[in-house]
Amino acid sequence: MINRVLMPREILIGGGSRFKLASVLASLDVRNPLLVTDPIMVKLGHADILNAALAEGGLVSAVFSGVVEDPTDVSIAAVVERIATGNHDGLVALGGGSAIDTAKAAAIVATTGEELAALKVPRIVDATVMPVVAVPTTAGTGSEVTRAAVVTDTVAHEKMLILGTAALPAAAIADFELTMTCPYRVTVDTGIDALTHALEALVNRNGNPHSEALALSALKLIGANLERAAGHPDDRDAREALMLGALHAGLAVSNTSTALIHGLSRPIGAFFHVPHGMSNAMVLPLVTQFSMGAATERYAAAARALGQANHSDTDSLAASRLVHAFRDMNIRLAVPSPKDFGIDRSRYFELIPEMVRQGLASGTPFNNPRIPNEAEMARLYELAYDSRDPHF
Repeated sequence: MINRVLMPREILIGGGSRFKLASVLASLDVRNPLLVTDPIMVKLGHADILNAALAEGGLVSAVFSGVVEDPTDVSIAAVVERIATGNHDGLVALGGGSAIDTAKAAAIVATTGEELAALKVPRIVDATVMPVVAVPTTAGTGSEVTRAAVVTDTVAHEKMLILGTAALPAAAIADFELTMTCPYRVTVDTGIDALTHALEALVNRNGNPHSEALALSALKLIGANLERAAGHPDDRDAREALMLGALHAGLAVSNTSTALIHGLSRPIGAFFHVPHGMSNAMVLPLVTQFSMGAATERYAAAARALGQANHSDTDSLAASRLVHAFRDMNIRLAVPSPKDFGIDRSRYFELIPEMVRQGLASGTPFNNPRIPNEAEMARLYELAYDSRDPHF
């Protein structure tokens, strides 16, 4: 079997690596970059620091600071317009997954001239587009090294998945020092997002030895450091390890795609504005219990990597420990159910058929070890509302 391995052509890792941005852009022949970020990065001074670093390297960048949480087709259009008016030849994405996905989607639209709706899966967008250098400020989404971007269609209220090499950044700079200002909830939610990337890569039907090694590394790093970083935000060692774990998880899932957790969670986020990592966490124990019988050995490996099972445990026991560990983790980290988040029950249940349609249309549930049918997807949504155990 031949496995195709995809990643940015250059990845810089370590504290202070952000100050190498100018040389990275020069290697990509980018002379007029647009810095794509959000108002918080401007307020914290991170955007000014990067601009100063670029100026020292002989580059002067313009700044687009209008990135919104969960980017939309409307917010992407605004970046595309700035690219055109400023004749920019490359983008620097500074921020979390929203900033990076915004830059990736804008680069594709600006280069191809196509509408976002025409780019979503099942189409695979393998094309050469203007360079994007991703500089993440959270340890979680992995978007800096993945070939995927998620954008909300504001008319259909649907999270569109854009997949292909066109969405793969040309370079990534993983500087953990940028995560030191992340608040507790952001640290937790993005960290759980990274955990789900690693888990879904490990159990994925598209898995290979490369993705498996990265996924196991990610699970070990995240399992040992997520709660430590959340509880002790100034712990540099924990922040650095968590950043590396998120990077490994992103590299793993970029080569497998996501699975049922993401298939279920994206519609919840789109309709009810739940942060992405939190919506993943809402369904994480449920999907693990639903799926583990179809890949017991791999779920057991995940449990051991996370430190939730012993090597002397049978695979069946280790996998079952994983379900309980995820439930306990959600309690400790104050992850709400959709009900506790404040989602209206009648509206939620009314939208289940559409969430099922969108989830299956994304294609990612078909990468899961156990592939759900429509009735099972609907049942999972029903059970997720107040975090009940699955019974099928």
